[in-house]
Amino acid sequence: MSDPTLDNETGCAWREPFALQVLGDSMEPEFPDKCVIIIEQAERCSDGMYIFVEVEGVRWFRQYRVDENGKEWLIALNDLYPEIDLTGLEWKVMGIIIQRNVRRKVKHYTYQVGPRNPEVKITDLTGQA
Repeated sequence: MSDPTLDNETGCAWREPFALQVLGDSMEPEFPDKCVIIIEQAERCSDGMYIFVEVEGVRWFRQYRVDENGKEWLIALNDLYPEIDLTGLEWKVMGIIIQRNVRRKVKHYTYQVGPRNPEVKITDLTGQA
């Protein structure tokens, strides 16, 4: 019998944050290779948020963007990686990134959600910029 408090997709309790290690340089410099991110499970996102998303069965860590025409994109912060146009694709948000840890230097991400361009606030708990 399955546990109804668990999310079948991640194995974590519903809405319980979980950690993943970033592999690769696609989100550098903000999220370097091997840093740890904390993801809060969510089903929706807004422009500018860093998200964990599944597109056509493949999971990605990217920044979600919406252009002036309402077209949705997933953007890698490293310009060497292409943008992903979400038009016509099957995709769903699995969570939003709320924290990053790079060698014990922790940053928290909070989002002021507005109609367009939410402000992403970063808190550095290490006392270093």
